Amino acid sequence: MKDQQPNNPLHGKTLERILTRLVDHYGWDKMGNTINIRCFNHDPSVKSSLKFLRRTSWARKKVEDLYLRYKMETDG
Repeated sequence: MKDQQPNNPLHGKTLERILTRLVDHYGWDKMGNTINIRCFNHDPSVKSSLKFLRRTSWARKKVEDLYLRYKMETDG
């Protein structure tokens, strides 16, 4: 049986999907102002950002937290 995660709002969402939704909603400029990391501020792309975020847990956590705030704003 698959592990169920009913209390995990990120369950089933890929990092690529999360990042793409945030960029579509906020744009790279606001993303870079909100989370000050080089891959958002200098020649940003989804590919380069994913590479960095997959290797850097603190940055990924900031992106996931921003996504949760975004979901609360848009869903509620």
